[in-house]
This record gives sequence, structure tokens and C-alpha cells, in this order.
Amino acid sequence: MNGALDEGATVLTTADQDRLTTEWLARAHPVPRQAHAEWSQQGVALLPLGKLFAAVRLPGALVHAAIGYEKPELVAIALRQCLRGPVIHDHRTVGRTYYALIQWHAGLVWDYGDAAPCLHGDVYLGVPRLDRQEPPGTFWVVPPRYDGDLCRPELVRELINVGRHQLAPDESE
Repeated sequence: MNGALDEGATVLTTADQDRLTTEWLARAHPVPRQAHAEWSQQGVALLPLGKLFAAVRLPGALVHAAIGYEKPELVAIALRQCLRGPVIHDHRTVGRTYYALIQWHAGLVWDYGDAAPCLHGDVYLGVPRLDRQEPPGTFWVVPPRYDGDLCRPELVRELINVGRHQLAPDESE
């Protein structure tokens, strides 16, 4: 093969990929049109967790301890590299909080309790429009790259374990 695209191959533009990713996120809502309306009007849609994905709530202090940074652009780079999936930031609920999106069924066996709970079931999460990638308000630290893009649960567990060790090194030995 000479590196050229095969004739008839489909190449998605960034806009096409964003549209497909947005449609995937909207399918988490029982009425996808409602999610689209909320994104248009408020920039954030309330999506139920547990259908297409779950979310691990990560306290800012834990994340910053694990990666060694607090500066937003460095946090984004570090989370992109270590979690390899979408992460939402929200500071309006309980201080600086990050939400790593994972497979919905991983939440059924998640064992980190209140330190880093996995939200699913009857819980709704404010999910920003894809282009909301900076404050104010809820935004994507790492936006999903494609339909079905999620963090691997074992990578989220590793981040939590490193953060816990950094916050209380004597207790984890």
C-alpha cells in the first residue's frame, strides 16, 4: 500500500466526528432531543448515568495529588495521558470535582466508596456541550474523541491509588 486512501473510503471531518459523538451522548437521555435542547439553551445537559456510561467522581485534591499539577492546562494534558478517555470538570457542586466517564457496568462492582464513588442508576450528571472546554461552569477537561469513548476503569483505579498514596503515604504502606 502506498499510503493513499482506498477508493471509496470514508473520511470523517472533525465536525462529522463531533456530531456523531454528540449523538452518542444524547442517546443516554430518554429523550435525546431534550439533551440537544439543553445543550443549545444552557450549554449543559442533565444525562442519566447507567445506560451508556457511568461516572467516577474524583475530588480535585485527589486528582491533583496523583498527577502533581493544579494548573488547568497541565491537568488536562496529564488526565488525557493517564486516563485516555473523557473527563468533565465541575466546581459548582462540592469544590473542584472531576468526573471520569467509564463503562456503565463497571459501576456495578466499583469498590472505592465515598472517596471516589461511581455514579450510576438514578443519578444524573451535567454533561457539557462538546465545545465547552474551559470555565466558567461545567466543562470538558478531556472531551470524548468518538462515539463510545470512555476511560478504562483500571486506569481510573490507578489514578485513585496514586492520589491516595500521595495524600497519605504512611497509611498505604
